[in-house]
Amino acid sequence: MQNYEESVLFLGTWGPFQRRVFFLLCLTCVPSGYNILSVIFLLASPPHHCHIPAHSNLSQDWIQASLPVQGVGQSERSSCSRYELDLVQNQSVLGLSPEALSHLKQEDCKDGWTYSTEYYQSTVVTEFDLVCRDQWKQPLSSLVYFLGGLCGCFIFGQMADRFGRKPVLFGSLVMLSIFSCALTFAPSWPVFTVLFFMLGMGQIASFIVGFVLGSEILIGSTRVIFTSLGFPISYVSSMVLLTGTAYLVRHWRYLSLILAVPGVACIPLWWLIPESPRWLLSRGRLQEAELVLRSAAVENQVQPPNVIFASANVEKETNQKADSYSILDLLKTSNIRLITLILWIIWFSVSVSYFGVSFNLSSLYGNPYLNYFLLSTVEIPAYVAVWLSVRKLPRRLSFICFTLLGSVALLLIQVTQHSHPALTLFLVLLGKFGILAGNGVLYVYSGELLPTVIRNTAMSSCAMFSRVGSSVSPYLLQLAVFYQFLPWIVVGSLSVLSVLLCVFLPETFRQPLPDTIQQMALTQRFRLPWTSNPLSKDDGKSKVQLTAPEIICTTRL
Repeated sequence: MQNYEESVLFLGTWGPFQRRVFFLLCLTCVPSGYNILSVIFLLASPPHHCHIPAHSNLSQDWIQASLPVQGVGQSERSSCSRYELDLVQNQSVLGLSPEALSHLKQEDCKDGWTYSTEYYQSTVVTEFDLVCRDQWKQPLSSLVYFLGGLCGCFIFGQMADRFGRKPVLFGSLVMLSIFSCALTFAPSWPVFTVLFFMLGMGQIASFIVGFVLGSEILIGSTRVIFTSLGFPISYVSSMVLLTGTAYLVRHWRYLSLILAVPGVACIPLWWLIPESPRWLLSRGRLQEAELVLRSAAVENQVQPPNVIFASANVEKETNQKADSYSILDLLKTSNIRLITLILWIIWFSVSVSYFGVSFNLSSLYGNPYLNYFLLSTVEIPAYVAVWLSVRKLPRRLSFICFTLLGSVALLLIQVTQHSHPALTLFLVLLGKFGILAGNGVLYVYSGELLPTVIRNTAMSSCAMFSRVGSSVSPYLLQLAVFYQFLPWIVVGSLSVLSVLLCVFLPETFRQPLPDTIQQMALTQRFRLPWTSNPLSKDDGKSKVQLTAPEIICTTRL
């Protein structure tokens, strides 16, 4: 009995069909990458201080003096208070020195705030005054965005496994475009928050489904290049493009409108990207799967065999199994449950580290656009390193080495932040490189551990925990109240935790790709790091007999 990849070898690995699918799916990744860090620019909080009305008739020296000094060495002016304006005006009329105001009573910014326009012309924070007493609304907005991604993972992941990868992919792209446009017209912060939640749902769904669709259509070395290099590089390139766009368009409403453009441009690709034959086969839709492959054969100018899938009972057997699987199947047996729980914790930890680095960059010195450009650009060599490692090295070893490098670099930041700003920026970039490379390996690793029949649901469940981590990350900056370097320590420590947990996962390098729960139970065994052979509480049980469709779908990377 031939397995899936042996059944489609007549197509080759890099013909016109594969090239078309490869590049078009990479294009569908652009809207997701273009939107992911929009939260940083839309919700940027520039320096600000209490507004002094023009009718106060105060000179610039008196305006400056009306702001109390605060901070280390009493060198910074207060952002949220001022001396009572009536008292300051009286002091000015009496001809006293502006320096003799420290004994006056202070008040809140009753007339609003004046914001620096050095880097941002307008943001959600400046337009809706999300500062001082309303400062809690800024990280809450980021939290809502990532919670939208969490809900998107849960909803769209199951929809993709039930209704197909292609309709869910393009549905999420449409959703992303609609709500990006809608943000432009948000009249208030509550309305903005609701729309931002919906935007977060579409962002993560389009990325996960596109990743799964490409990994299932492409085979062999082409799939390795797509999952470890092609798709991620498209994602990073769009992030770099966002930085340039935000630099040129510094008004948040215009920027949110431009965020919709990549999604709209991808809609015509519906007629060019096929459904996953592997998913069609797992759902018992044998004729549709063969139609996709025969069309690919025509495009590649090769002759397909008369019978592609050599089993008369494939459709019946797979159809009976397809509707019976749910995410709960990943928690039924002790072996699979341990692997799934470890994956969830690792995805959470890596996400907190990744987004924690991005949000904490605002605490560094220098031009924010240049900093974020460097932080995005460093992801390109990170994914090149991922591609090189997944071709030749075991997944577990690659993840451990990359993530450990990133965590050590981030833990060293507390030593250099004040004395060596340039070295601090280098350590941040090195930390981002290590964590990002580890995250890239994690995507490939998780996809190889999880079975086809619920791969999108399972990957989406991992992405859900990733979004929980990203939801927490905006609040990391608040930890600096207790200790200045505590955010960096937390980020680095969570990366170390993910390294320790990864030791217990089974290796998947050059192992069969499971397409059913039964195959995952047989091939992916939970292991103890001090043993030479994988161990499982289920080892004493009899082996599960594989049915025809399960054998047919088995693939190798």
